[in-house]
Amino acid sequence: MLRRTALAAAAILAAGALALTACTSGGGTATPTSTGKPDPDASVAIRLVLEPGNLDIRQTAGSALDQILVDNIYQGLVARTPEQDIVASLASDWTVAPDGLTYTFTLREGVTFHDGQPLTPQDVVWSLTTRRDTPEWRDSSRLANVTSITADGQNITLTLSQPDSSLLWNLTGRAGIILKEGDTVDYKTKENGTGPFVLKNWTQGDSITFSRNDAYWGEKAGVAEVVFDYIPDNQAALNAALANEVDVLTGFDANLKDQVEKNGDFALVLGKSTDKGTLAFNQASGPLADKRVRQAIRQAIDHQAFVDAMASGQTLYGPIPELDPGYSDLSDVAPYDPDAAKKLLKEAGAEDLELTLTIPNFYSTTIPQILVSDLNEVGITLEVNSVDFSTWLTDVYTNHDYELSFVLHTEAHDFENWADPDYYFTYDSPEVQSLYAQSLAATDETKAADLLSQAARIVSEDAGGDWLYNGASVLAVGTNITGMPSINVNERLDLADIAKSNG
Repeated sequence: MLRRTALAAAAILAAGALALTACTSGGGTATPTSTGKPDPDASVAIRLVLEPGNLDIRQTAGSALDQILVDNIYQGLVARTPEQDIVASLASDWTVAPDGLTYTFTLREGVTFHDGQPLTPQDVVWSLTTRRDTPEWRDSSRLANVTSITADGQNITLTLSQPDSSLLWNLTGRAGIILKEGDTVDYKTKENGTGPFVLKNWTQGDSITFSRNDAYWGEKAGVAEVVFDYIPDNQAALNAALANEVDVLTGFDANLKDQVEKNGDFALVLGKSTDKGTLAFNQASGPLADKRVRQAIRQAIDHQAFVDAMASGQTLYGPIPELDPGYSDLSDVAPYDPDAAKKLLKEAGAEDLELTLTIPNFYSTTIPQILVSDLNEVGITLEVNSVDFSTWLTDVYTNHDYELSFVLHTEAHDFENWADPDYYFTYDSPEVQSLYAQSLAATDETKAADLLSQAARIVSEDAGGDWLYNGASVLAVGTNITGMPSINVNERLDLADIAKSNG
């Protein structure tokens, strides 16, 4: 599924300066020092990294779309908090049958779309049914277990063929977005959602502007306008902040903390994220088909070096980050041990090995530099093949033509990739696939998470890949800004609570 890779890479397009590491602060919002009164007529400028190619949330891949459109423009029956909790949205509440086969949602009354049309139960039925039955729409397969979607008054009922513990989570994303049936809006350049903001203007190559939706069904947004300024370069973003041209910097470099904070107008904020710096091994053939070689590479890498170099985040030794269900500390599986790595390579007859790392050219050179140095210490010569993203998509993602590859996977709840033998990871474990299927079928959250944890340990013990770090959300937030999310902002950026004071 392209979304799980291409989007992850694209969301962090400015990783040349992105701080990727240990979260010393896991809060959901920044706390400014300003005590000024919030200005409801304020405009807030937020630096983002990657601009979407178009705005069609139905069919266009890219987490650059999810980041700004979901929650702010488009909504579903349920939503997720930055802390990854599932909460009510267009549905005021919901129930799940004990057997996990029936989900019933109570649709709010009085909700209107941005064009003034009312939200009806039929809109919900049509939206979810169309999503499920239209493969061209992103995440349509996430509703594959839903056999019927019906409305009875304000109650919407989803009936499943088998339990799916991921359904509610999927409904907080694109799979659950509710659109107006029969709408003729050009979704590539316009929108018609139900969220707290409306699209005001898009100056392609520069910025996207949202205005407050004064007809919003819930609590109105705290500012009149949000401007997303797309500034890929971190130094340019820093200069914009110091010139008072932007109020918030996302995708920032924690190493620039002193510079951005020197005038007292900004504070560096670190939040947790599900960003996973993933080193993929092509296990289909060649030396990497040998588990001993893969394990040797893992133990040759000093994961803490990435944390130290990028000044934020934490180490990660398995496919599930701390924010996701199923996380456990797997550092015991592949501790940094160059001597053990050399021994494994000798046992595998893979001494003086030469390998190629294919990496998109927008990532920091720090990443390949550390890998080249660490692997050289154990006798592996690593050639770095830095390519543009379209080449990476063709060669690595589509054709699986690579040996080692690096991409930052930002998506939450994406363990499914390790249970898909056709995915570009080339990892194939029937046991992991069975555990993942059991997790989906579980009707108890604790049981589902435990099964994921078991599967994740197997992937790590198999050296299915390596996880160089669990990145942080790194922001510089104006001290006159409140309500700015700081958790997982590369994936979703709910701005309903953001406010700006005059003092």
